[in-house]
Amino acid sequence: MARKRKELPLLENIEICDVAAEGNAIARIPAIPEGAPGASVGGMVVFVPYGAPGDIADIKIDRKKHSYAQGHIERLVKPADLRVQPMCSHFGVCGGCRWQHLPYSFQLKCKQQQVVDALTRIAKIQLPEISPIIGSPEQREYRNKLEFTFSNKKWLTFEQLRSNDEFPDRDAAGFHIPGAFDKVLDIDRCHLQDDFSNRLRLFIKQYGKDNGLSFYDLRANTGLLRTLMVRTASTGEKMAVMAFGEDNPAQIKAVMDAIAAEFPEITSLMYVINLKVNDSLGDQEVLLHSGRDYIIEEMEGLRFRVGPKSFYQTNSHGAYQLYKVVRNFAALTGNELVYDLYTGTGTIANFVAAKASKVIGIEYVPEAIEDARVNSAENNIGNTVFFAGDMKNVLTDDFVAEHGVPDVMIVDPPRAGMHEDVVNVILRARPSRIVYVSCNPATQARDLAMLDKDYAVLAVQPVDMFPHTHHVENVVLLAQR
Repeated sequence: MARKRKELPLLENIEICDVAAEGNAIARIPAIPEGAPGASVGGMVVFVPYGAPGDIADIKIDRKKHSYAQGHIERLVKPADLRVQPMCSHFGVCGGCRWQHLPYSFQLKCKQQQVVDALTRIAKIQLPEISPIIGSPEQREYRNKLEFTFSNKKWLTFEQLRSNDEFPDRDAAGFHIPGAFDKVLDIDRCHLQDDFSNRLRLFIKQYGKDNGLSFYDLRANTGLLRTLMVRTASTGEKMAVMAFGEDNPAQIKAVMDAIAAEFPEITSLMYVINLKVNDSLGDQEVLLHSGRDYIIEEMEGLRFRVGPKSFYQTNSHGAYQLYKVVRNFAALTGNELVYDLYTGTGTIANFVAAKASKVIGIEYVPEAIEDARVNSAENNIGNTVFFAGDMKNVLTDDFVAEHGVPDVMIVDPPRAGMHEDVVNVILRARPSRIVYVSCNPATQARDLAMLDKDYAVLAVQPVDMFPHTHHVENVVLLAQR
């Protein structure tokens, strides 16, 4: 017989005192006498989502660990003066944009501190004064890419469950609930992208219902309507990629034709037949229905081709600010050999090429490298060369010996940071300067500690690309000691 799980306490009138990692807030529970309700978490730190410093709240403990606990706000007794009205009706359920209730100026302050904490506590190296964070030009509708999921088992909120109403229609088009792969919240309106994506998603959902099409079952891995990716470029061009979970040519053609007829502004309309278990499209064939198989982004007169599998910074105007910092830190005079590691579609490589002698870009995704080469050709840039492959396998001592010792290295790795083998090759190559762009200051700090024996940090510039989330970009300039 299973042991009965011990009921965790509800703590009343607890003050939220600070913000923490992953978009949570912090409450510090005072000592509670042994035997009294809540004694087991007395003296602990509790991590609470959707809290604001200054809130007085009743907090229900959900999990108790050895030295901390996790909980949620059961009742907001007295809201903090800091709080603002969230812009989205799905706030608190969707899981995205967890800082909507905090003023943007305060969000920036928290992100600045996040960078400071990571670099000082993890890297433990000598640092210059960290520059004030650069905010995003837009705080809503700033994303150029969103991905939605269709499901036949809509997530019901606690309010809906408590209502005792019947919900026979469980079809949904929206976002996954955090931590639950098979739960999808039906979204009325998302404020992260131009309203075009809302109209498109809702049209496809209604078309599916009107025509009896099956919505995907994430547990059974069956159903026609599966996912939708929407890209919108600063040039006004729009891309839509539908993924279907069944190979039904007649129904697929009908859906795609209906989308094309209703949204003639789509310049790149494509689809995928994805019969595997996970939703990732990197290993899938993307088929063109109408228009081109790419959209064009533009920056300082440069035009960048972005395909369905290409990486491009999701905040176009924020990316321009970020790349200007990178170019400024690189301090190119026109004579330098530059390596651009994790180059993506070659955006940074092409952006700095005019001020370099030659730029070598390396990227894992072959399709992105093809885009990078096309981007150079379309912009009449003749001093770039690109290589595709796993970074630790491509960037070797032999590669450096063959292609030349770089004067400047620009690195923009994924959230996991750089592989230790890559760091060691960089140390042996000894570029004069390294410009390290990161979307994860914690792994960046770890890598900076490895580089510290030969490189000193000269400048640190945080850049916000993701308003209403805890995510932050950070650019660090290093020079040989």
